Amino acid sequence: MRIPLDYYRILGLPLAASDEQLRQAYSDRIVQLPRREYSQAAISSRKQLIEEAYVVLSNPKERSNYDRLYLAHAYDPDGTSTARVALEDRAKSGDGDLDTQSLSIEIAQEELVGALLILQELGEYELVLKLGHGYLANSNAAAVANTGNKLASEDLLDSPELPDIILTVALACLELGREQWQQGHYENAAVSLETGQEMLARQGLFPNVQAEMQADLYKLRPYRILELLALPLEKTAERRQGLELLQNILSDRGGIDGAGNDESGLNIDDFLRFIQQLRNHLTVAEQHKLFEAESKRPSAVATYLAVYALVARGFTQRQPALIRQAKQMLIHLGKRQDVHLEQSLCALLLGQTEEATRVLELSQEYEVLVFIREKSQDSPDLLPGLCLYAEQWLQNEVFPHFRDLVKQQALLKDYFANQQVQAYLEGLPADAETTNERVVMNRQFSQPQVNSPRHPNQTTGSQQFHQNRISDPLPTTSNTRRPEYSNFRARPHTSPISSPGSATPATPMTPLSTAERTTRATNQNLNGAAKSSPPRPTQKRKRRKSSQSANQERVANRQQRQRTFANTLEGKTRLVWTVFASLLGILVFWVVVSTTFGWIKNLLAPAPALPSKQLSVQINEPPIPIPDRNSKLQSPEGSLTETTAEEVIQTWLSTKAAALGPNHEVNGLENILTGSALSQWQLVTQQEKADNRYRKYNHSVKVEYVNKTQTNPNRVAVEATVKEATQFYENGQKKKSSDESLRVRYDLIRQDGVWRIQSMLVVN
Repeated sequence: MRIPLDYYRILGLPLAASDEQLRQAYSDRIVQLPRREYSQAAISSRKQLIEEAYVVLSNPKERSNYDRLYLAHAYDPDGTSTARVALEDRAKSGDGDLDTQSLSIEIAQEELVGALLILQELGEYELVLKLGHGYLANSNAAAVANTGNKLASEDLLDSPELPDIILTVALACLELGREQWQQGHYENAAVSLETGQEMLARQGLFPNVQAEMQADLYKLRPYRILELLALPLEKTAERRQGLELLQNILSDRGGIDGAGNDESGLNIDDFLRFIQQLRNHLTVAEQHKLFEAESKRPSAVATYLAVYALVARGFTQRQPALIRQAKQMLIHLGKRQDVHLEQSLCALLLGQTEEATRVLELSQEYEVLVFIREKSQDSPDLLPGLCLYAEQWLQNEVFPHFRDLVKQQALLKDYFANQQVQAYLEGLPADAETTNERVVMNRQFSQPQVNSPRHPNQTTGSQQFHQNRISDPLPTTSNTRRPEYSNFRARPHTSPISSPGSATPATPMTPLSTAERTTRATNQNLNGAAKSSPPRPTQKRKRRKSSQSANQERVANRQQRQRTFANTLEGKTRLVWTVFASLLGILVFWVVVSTTFGWIKNLLAPAPALPSKQLSVQINEPPIPIPDRNSKLQSPEGSLTETTAEEVIQTWLSTKAAALGPNHEVNGLENILTGSALSQWQLVTQQEKADNRYRKYNHSVKVEYVNKTQTNPNRVAVEATVKEATQFYENGQKKKSSDESLRVRYDLIRQDGVWRIQSMLVVN
């Protein structure tokens, strides 16, 4: 058979290569060896082709004739030939003449694996697949014809070169899949990897190569999910496959914020960013089904996302029963997080206006409260501003995260005018009758609000900030560019994982921060909306058949009590201000008197002047403390050395082992970490301690290089190889163990003469 190759491509040389370059290229190609899985016969076949190319090109006469043939084919006037010219037809007599009619190598069957190896080294993966599959198909057909009832695969493997050919084709699938992955064609990459893996599994060959392909398939799953779910809604089969892959990942991880290992390389924060990005490709019905099921694991993150889906679906489909379900989920979620604002908005959409304003006052979203009060200045209550904010919240923070609601308009007027909504709200108990919910809420409000998703210095009840390690979510292939991922809170906004070729990063889901909410609301042109605010939902409740006179009497009594309380409060306030003004006057008088007295004393009896030389310096004691030069973290005002860098990293690893160990010694983190790294690992340690989990580590470190910044000697980047063996314990019982070798980049900063780690990132 013939293989499209030429001498220059075999040796990796240009046409004008010198004799010295020819010898060097030959030497390099002979020394380079393929993967260790290849047999000696395959290596010899490759070596033979390289030697034949060198023999021809090293002979001046033969090279001259070959170059003439090469150029003739390269500049073929018909334009049908390629620049790849043939080797000589070795099937002819050995007189040295070249076969001018051929554009390919004539090889024997046992030399096919060598030619395929060279083509694969040149990156001709599609050509390797074409030639290899064709040869295997022909061999299989011949085996079936010759063996009758015997299995073809058994007879196929009797040929010594066939395992090498199968390996070459499978490796071509592997490299082609990685190339397609880098180009962003994730499903095609998966097909290539699965094809190579199935070929090896069917023959029971090379389990280590199969494992390598399976590892890439695991890392590829998040990208495949994004690609499949981003397809049009009409592609039901493909999108269903994407949802199945998502369920498989969630099952492996133990939920959205679970600590299981799905082999994707995504840690907790990275996976939450992935979920955040994924939401933009899911409909409101798909998110409702997904997150409601995940919330039952239980999962605080899934519960919060389910609330958003329920509210969005309930509002747009005019099903207030779903909003009531969201309100119930918020009551349970509020035991650990400040979700009073969301509770107030749900109560508003259910027409429970008194409860909405009462719960709103308990929220720590002070900027939002200011906005709502500003829009309610001409009203006796906060309903106008709350209604206006509810529309802004739905329009800007809820709907954009559902692919079928992006263009949906949020109008409370239309919602409350719907007859189905009116009928349901009429059947709800009055605000004063929601006793069961109020008892739970009052019990929850009486406790200090920790674990708030809006306060990053506190931990949440879920495991959303727990990290097994700081890892990179991208494939470990050397040719794949990796996006960076920044830390974020678990809130329903902003971005997550991106394609391997993208420089845009990829975020944990919780509600928007106060500043974000206020910025979004105040940046809108609200003047017109404030003038025509939607009608209050309480007007829909006038159809209730309760006693009007009794209601009026209760309202009058309530107003009378409020006026009495206001008068009392006003009197007490006036008294407090009077006392405060008196104390302030006394303080000012004392300051004036003491200052005047001191000035007169200095004028009449000035203090004696200090002697000109009063400083006492001893030879054996320095005038100021000097840091111990043997200290691990102290460094002079010079550049950081590799030895000191290794000591800093060793100190960090020892501190991490103590912080995440059985005693959870979190205080030591402040001595080695700073900035985002410190707050991040403090959260991780607190979460591990709360969940009664700890770890035991064995570490070893090797500093690869120290990248010093010329403009700022107090900032240094250190890249090191860290071998980390970890044993995970929960409730005193060993759960699992891991052994990893990571290449980590540490960003160090010198503060007060001490090197601390500001951030860290796994680069491989």
